[in-house]
Amino acid sequence: MFTPISLGGLVLKNRIVFAPTSLGMRQEEEIKKLSAIAQGGCAMVIVGDVPVGKHEYLSLFSHSGFQHYQQICQAVHRHECLACAQLHQSNSNLSGMLKHIPDMIFKKLTQDDLRRLMNEEIAPGITAMPAKKIREITASFGPAARQAQEAGFDMIQVHGDRMCGSFSSEVFNHRTDEYGGSPKKRAEFAVEAVMAVRRELPHMPIDYKLAVRQENPHYGNAGVLLEELSVFVPMLEKAGVTSFHVTLADHSSLSDPIPPKNHPYFPMEGCFLPYCDEVRRYTKLPVCGVGGLTDPEFIENQIESGRIDFAAMSRQLIADAEWPNKARQGQCQTIHRCIRCNQLCLNGMLDHKGVHCIFDRTDSN
Repeated sequence: MFTPISLGGLVLKNRIVFAPTSLGMRQEEEIKKLSAIAQGGCAMVIVGDVPVGKHEYLSLFSHSGFQHYQQICQAVHRHECLACAQLHQSNSNLSGMLKHIPDMIFKKLTQDDLRRLMNEEIAPGITAMPAKKIREITASFGPAARQAQEAGFDMIQVHGDRMCGSFSSEVFNHRTDEYGGSPKKRAEFAVEAVMAVRRELPHMPIDYKLAVRQENPHYGNAGVLLEELSVFVPMLEKAGVTSFHVTLADHSSLSDPIPPKNHPYFPMEGCFLPYCDEVRRYTKLPVCGVGGLTDPEFIENQIESGRIDFAAMSRQLIADAEWPNKARQGQCQTIHRCIRCNQLCLNGMLDHKGVHCIFDRTDSN
């Protein structure tokens, strides 16, 4: 775990990274939280959901947004920790949601209702989007990556869920043109987004969040089926990806990609690592594993065996930002282990209170 690794020429001091997370906090609180996680000894912080659009909240192209990301980079760099920007384009079909505004205003919809309705509107939006608009969106990943680099980010991650994942999935993508139909055509949106980053920044490491959808049983609605990885992975590698961050696809219940300990299918440590095994069949690029990782010995074994090259954690580093330092110093018994209760992390996000933990140790830093 504590040997360096090179990702597209970028050297990480160890193999533990903070997974991209929508923290839902005030800007000052988010910077403090990420700074504490960097101070805890991880090699890189991946800042989740950085929009590529120019008119989005906290856009890289606005003064306030650019300044915010610049402050995050400066804060984590002070602790010899790298920063990665997870670039994404939302797939929310806002025009399709207009008819639900009265029920939203009068609070007739629960959070689960709203999520279900938003997911139902994705397919019509993806399928009807003009090809010209698609090319404008994929091209926008390039200038956004440039802005991210200027703000201080060391690496780019292309978010393979959100709109990339929706175009990748036959559940949402019912197009019959060059962006829909076969797995190769459904991969085109993601490939164009990666190529746009590579053209703008020829030497920038590009990680790709590879969202995997599975059947029997069905989990995830966006993303790539296991049997489609043989198409997607080589195409993305050829486009310029230098590493893969492998996880479960979203757009089903939030407790699937963020599974609690009592999840019916994903209760185990490293619950998404079997997807990494499949990705390994099609690439020799570094592969990052994620999913309920808490135990230093388990993670060490997965890296040592070559199953994964590095590991990403979100809830565990929110529970105890000092996890890397404690593991490196042989103080594993003092780690506050995430118990995957989702009480203040997932529920905190859903309740618009920000992502926290019942064992949160970052506030004191």
